[in-house]
Amino acid sequence: MVKKASTNLQTGPSLKIGVLGGGQLGRMMIQSAIDLDVRVEVMDPSKDAPCSSLTHRFVCGDLNDADAVFEFGKDLDVITIEIENVSVEGLKRLEASGVRVVPKPDHIELIQDKGIQKQFFVDNDVATSEFQLVEEGGDISGFGFPVVQKLRKGGYDGRGVQMLKTEAESSDNRFHEKSLIERAVDIDKEISVIVARNTQGEITSYPVVESVFDPVANLVSSLIAPASIDAATESKARELAMKVVDAMQFEGLMAVELFLNTDGEILVNEVAPRTHNSGHHTIEGNRTSQFAQHLRTVANFPLGSTAKLHNAAGMINLLGAEGAFGNPVYEGLGTAIEMEGVNPHLYGKSQVKPHRKMGHITVTGDSIEEVQNKLLKLQSSVRVTGA
Repeated sequence: MVKKASTNLQTGPSLKIGVLGGGQLGRMMIQSAIDLDVRVEVMDPSKDAPCSSLTHRFVCGDLNDADAVFEFGKDLDVITIEIENVSVEGLKRLEASGVRVVPKPDHIELIQDKGIQKQFFVDNDVATSEFQLVEEGGDISGFGFPVVQKLRKGGYDGRGVQMLKTEAESSDNRFHEKSLIERAVDIDKEISVIVARNTQGEITSYPVVESVFDPVANLVSSLIAPASIDAATESKARELAMKVVDAMQFEGLMAVELFLNTDGEILVNEVAPRTHNSGHHTIEGNRTSQFAQHLRTVANFPLGSTAKLHNAAGMINLLGAEGAFGNPVYEGLGTAIEMEGVNPHLYGKSQVKPHRKMGHITVTGDSIEEVQNKLLKLQSSVRVTGA
């Protein structure tokens, strides 16, 4: 039986929440926290991180230094993350000292290593692509070619993941660190489901999202919700995402990335134990955004409704253009601001680099076709260059 969270909510200065990571995900959670008078403190290695000017306390420090993480969090009530690449040892010490950690350190540790993560799927009968673990410098030809090679640790935003189509490519471009190889999947669609689960076991998911990936940057360039799939596939995708969260007894917010293959089979690609690029449209598209929902799981509030506010929603990422360096210039942004149902979100990053995430634009509309047309117009008219 699910126990409901208390209707008496602790907010204000008496509730101290810390976030490891001061990027755009933390920034957008802080924007939700302001509405509930929740005070957020942040630690990040960059002194001009997007969160640095918005938080009640900002600490510049190494997220992988266990002592620094413990010192940052020891006087907080609860601590969470906006990036997986953090010191699990430091988080375990905080948990042992009485600080709530959401998600749990053991879950972060499991997800940090893509090899352990994949084995967890197999052990819990969660459908996923065939894979093999590869030691440092080991043989990666077990499946033939093409294969996908992923670093077991440290990859994010398309880094640490690559498709190797031929043996020659594998000789020239392969990763030599510990990795895994996956048999290439004949992908029909790349979809994802965001699931939230709180301490009381309340669980909810958002409608399935369909993502389009930038083939060069290897990260999401745009998305649309709901995904163009039938009701049965939608139900299966949400059930599979829920299965992952239940099997782990996960607490917090999790993005479950899925492949729909050409045979109609749904496979789990990987998961992220935090807010995610595939949920940015929820800011304007759903009753409770992914950032507000994440905050609710961290603060131990009741979960919010994930119902759609519009028939369709979408998003494009604003990535640094090829050759863009220096102060960011948002070319064509006036076009976006003039369009109905279009909402820019800029991340406050002081320097642009090629393929760096500088912001995103959400789109809402009465139909998928309307949203798709707006996305195409934005993609052709807005770009981020450098001064």
